[in-house]
Amino acid sequence: MYKYIYTLIAFVVLGLTLTSPAVAEETADDFHLWTGMEITGSLSKLSPGLENFRYKLFTQGRWGDNSSRFTQGLIRPGIGYAVNKKTTVWVGYDWVPTSRPLTLRSPFNDHRVWQQLSLKDQYKFGTVVSRTRLEQRFFDRPGSTDVAHRFRQRFRLSVPMPSVSPKVSFIAFNEIFVNLNATDVGIRQGFNQNWVFLGMGYDLNKKTTVKFGYLNQFINRAKSPRPDQINHILSVNVLMNL
Repeated sequence: MYKYIYTLIAFVVLGLTLTSPAVAEETADDFHLWTGMEITGSLSKLSPGLENFRYKLFTQGRWGDNSSRFTQGLIRPGIGYAVNKKTTVWVGYDWVPTSRPLTLRSPFNDHRVWQQLSLKDQYKFGTVVSRTRLEQRFFDRPGSTDVAHRFRQRFRLSVPMPSVSPKVSFIAFNEIFVNLNATDVGIRQGFNQNWVFLGMGYDLNKKTTVKFGYLNQFINRAKSPRPDQINHILSVNVLMNL
C-alpha cells in the first residue's frame, strides 16, 4: 500500500516541479469551487454497427472570488472512436462563458473545437491515462478575429485502495497547457497553464463514480499588467458510464 502512496506523491511533486520555474515572485491567489458531471457511453444502443463509437457530455460550473461568484462555465459534448481497448480518438466542442475575476473586461464566450487522443493502460499498481488535446479557440470579444491554437497534455494516475475500501481509489494528474500562437485578444505564445490534482474516487455503483479533491491551477500571465494567478480549487465531479 505504501509504495502506491509514494508513487502518487512522486507524480504530484513532478507536476509542481514543472510549474515552479514559471511562477513569478508576485502572484494572485484565489479559492475556487468547481462542480461538474460527465456522462459517457457507447453508441451501440443506436445500432450494433456503432459499437466502437463513444459519446460524452461534460458540464461544469466554476465559482471564483473565494467561491462567491459564478466565474466560468463549461459545456463539452464529444464523439469518440475506440481504435482498440487502450486507444480512443475524440473530436468535440466546448462552450466556455467566462467572467470576473478571470477577465477584467466584459464577460465573453470562449468557443473551442478540439481533437483528442486518449491512451489507457492497466498496471499492477493502477491505471495510467494519457490525454493529448489540440484546441482551436474563438472569442466573441470586440475586435477578435484570430483563432487561438492551444496544446494540452495530461497524465493521470489512479491507484485502487482495497485496504481502505474496494470502492475507493486515489487519483492524481498533471496537465500542461501551451499556446501555439499569439492573438489579437492578448493571448501570448508559449506556456499558458499547469494543473495539478490530488484526490479520491468513490464508486457509488458500477456505473457512477464521484471524484473529488484539490486542484492547483497556475495561470501564466507573462508580459501582462496582471500578476500570475494561482487558484486553489475544491473540485467535485460525478462521472456516469452508461
